[in-house]
Amino acid sequence: MIQSYLTIAWRNLVKNKIFSFINIFGLGLGFAAFIFIALFIVDELSYDRFYPRAKDIYRVQSDISFGGADLKVAVTSDPFGESLKRDYPEVEQYTRIYANEGAKFIRKGEDWITESACAYTDSTFFDVFPRPIIEGKAQTALNEPYTVAISRSAAEKYFKGAALGQTLVVDMEEKLKYKVTAVFEDMPANSHFRFDVLFSMHNANYQFGNYLGHNFHTYILLKKGADAKKLEAKFPDLIDRYVFPQAQQFMQIKNREDFEKAGNSIVYSLLPLQDIHLRSDGRAVELSVNGNMQYVRVFGIVALFLLLIASINFINLSTARSAKRSKEVGIRKVMGTSKQTLMGQFLAESVLSSGISLVFGLLLVLSLLPFFNQLAGKNFSWSHVFQFPFFGLVLALPIVVGLLAGYYPAFFLSSFRPIEVLKSKVNAASSKSIFRNVLVSTQFSISLLLIIATLVVYRQLNFIQQTNLGFNKDQVLVLNGTNALMNNNMAFRNEILRLKGVKSASGAGYLPVDNSARSDNPFSKESTIDAKNGFNMQIWNVDEGYIPNLGMEISEGRNFSKAYGSDSTGIIINETAAKFLGFTHPVGKKIYSAEGDAGGAVPYTIIGVVKNFHFSSMRNEIGPLAMRLRPNDWALAFKLGAAESTKLIPQIAEKWKTMAGGAPFDYQFLDESFNNMYRAELRVGKIALCFSFLTILLACLGLFGLVTYMTEQRTKEIGIRKVLGATTFGITTMLSKDFLRLVLISIIIASPLAWYFMQQWLKEFTYRIEIQWWVFVLAGIGALGIAFLTLSFQSIRAALANPIKSLRSE
Repeated sequence: MIQSYLTIAWRNLVKNKIFSFINIFGLGLGFAAFIFIALFIVDELSYDRFYPRAKDIYRVQSDISFGGADLKVAVTSDPFGESLKRDYPEVEQYTRIYANEGAKFIRKGEDWITESACAYTDSTFFDVFPRPIIEGKAQTALNEPYTVAISRSAAEKYFKGAALGQTLVVDMEEKLKYKVTAVFEDMPANSHFRFDVLFSMHNANYQFGNYLGHNFHTYILLKKGADAKKLEAKFPDLIDRYVFPQAQQFMQIKNREDFEKAGNSIVYSLLPLQDIHLRSDGRAVELSVNGNMQYVRVFGIVALFLLLIASINFINLSTARSAKRSKEVGIRKVMGTSKQTLMGQFLAESVLSSGISLVFGLLLVLSLLPFFNQLAGKNFSWSHVFQFPFFGLVLALPIVVGLLAGYYPAFFLSSFRPIEVLKSKVNAASSKSIFRNVLVSTQFSISLLLIIATLVVYRQLNFIQQTNLGFNKDQVLVLNGTNALMNNNMAFRNEILRLKGVKSASGAGYLPVDNSARSDNPFSKESTIDAKNGFNMQIWNVDEGYIPNLGMEISEGRNFSKAYGSDSTGIIINETAAKFLGFTHPVGKKIYSAEGDAGGAVPYTIIGVVKNFHFSSMRNEIGPLAMRLRPNDWALAFKLGAAESTKLIPQIAEKWKTMAGGAPFDYQFLDESFNNMYRAELRVGKIALCFSFLTILLACLGLFGLVTYMTEQRTKEIGIRKVLGATTFGITTMLSKDFLRLVLISIIIASPLAWYFMQQWLKEFTYRIEIQWWVFVLAGIGALGIAFLTLSFQSIRAALANPIKSLRSE
């Protein structure tokens, strides 16, 4: 019987070529889009789940509010992990990652290579994050100073495989020698950190024992059965015993209660390892660019929407062409075929169409995979599609969609009464079908929702690009690792300034983009800092050229200058800092910082106020910031002329080659680093644009199929109307108006929904656009225009047909 079903189903598919093409092409596109999005979602949800005890691993993170300045970071103080393990028996082990020193120069043969995937970590790293060890012993790998564990890839890169016991030479100036004590398997791509070189924590350039500095990513492994929430509840006690006694050496703060009464807070919390990639809540100082659970949910909904639209096409076209099959149903019922048998036949056709659509969809996926990888920032291959259990989900698609999408048409067709059918009293293809109209409205509502969402995303991204940032990010070339120049730093800077087209230069250790250096300290206008007068402020080390080089503006006072010897104790603050301090005219006034030796506050004299500039993402408000005159020569920034920028790169590289002692030439433009801050939004915008196009294409494809069948059913009516004098315009309007009315209803439904959801998304940004009325009008006019063009093609063709041919049989 099943073979009979499939044979008849195949014949019907071949017989109705337009119907078959629209269904297979539409479902194929829907399946392809679904598979792409499913790949993306499965990958995003898989981060950090490969560790044997991933559910017992947590990261400690910090939320500090001091004087109205908020600090939400993914790091803690260096002794925090050790204190947890020592004082709380539920903590089995801890480890820390210190990545503040950034990239390292590592020697390979006679050359030096910039290694960015490196960090310092404890000897307990592999206890918390076990990796397959190729050479050496994980337990003792990082016990001693000047030891290093490297990945398989790093072993191949530096030693061509046999690395154990070899010496890794680090730092061009000091030429530090590290012994390779372990080689581990490469860290997977779906990890929130991916390091190739792990140095012993003993060699980190840091003054350990400071509970007030937050610079270490701290992870703890809980004993099986331990409750993370109960451990979190004990953190205030830890703060009382360790943090505030140390803070009292710098500030007049009695205890945590005194601190909190002044409106401040310090909170440490545990984030499950498996939640870091998607639920880290946009924290600063992450080890990599994380994802966003909200976008994963949105893409999941979009995938279901695309399948729904493609399924609606199948339902609509199946019921619309029911008049053509009504006599078949009537005759088969008269011959004794049961309703269940007819339903089985029609469901078999549906599943067969879905199966062919899946083959077409898989071919699309395999051919468009490189494009999707570029779009989504992933590295998927064919193996990801065909691996189980993912491929099992793919194989289930045509069965599930075929049965769900085919059930209503099968039920509808098999319910025809043979007497009415054979008397031609059934007109199932009428455009007045309420159910079909609801489905068409649903299709266009979904399409319009995505179109409006895409317009809003692109307007917000454009706003970010075009808004006045308070600094000039364009044509600023940033050279990294310039500490390799050693004593040649200033000479190199001067050589580059002599090149035609180079306008200015400065140190660039601190830049207003992510993944640049950051430092903060408690400040106050009082020499004795306490819980009421103090606040937390960013403090950046800059040189005299920094502010003019980045196009920042001084609103009061002056910039640093070599003409003033006292500038070493001077400080420039931004407008937000002036408000925090309560100064109307800050220049000349003193402020104090809790730094240096215990018991003292360092005084600074304000020499200028810089206009506010966005030094972090526009999701955040501009916080207080200060600049002081200090070296920051590990990076340099050069302002280039727009016309000469491409010509200057080779010339600067040549100067670097002669003065940097073989160090690699590593550079990027500041605007590229700025755009990386919004990489997730840029990807969402591009993906949303593609899928918006797909939804409108699928909706119009279904509309085209419907109007094709409507015109076929009304061929004689159109012929009679033409004989009686109806114009082409009149007939086109008659055939199109009902469908265009549905599109108008869709606009009314989709607009408030789109406004609500996009308002929620925009709330993530402190600085954001207002959604203008014209966005909805533009999307609506666009949808009406596309729908009208789709309808017009077939309607005009029907209206121009010779009425004699359609009435010949009458």
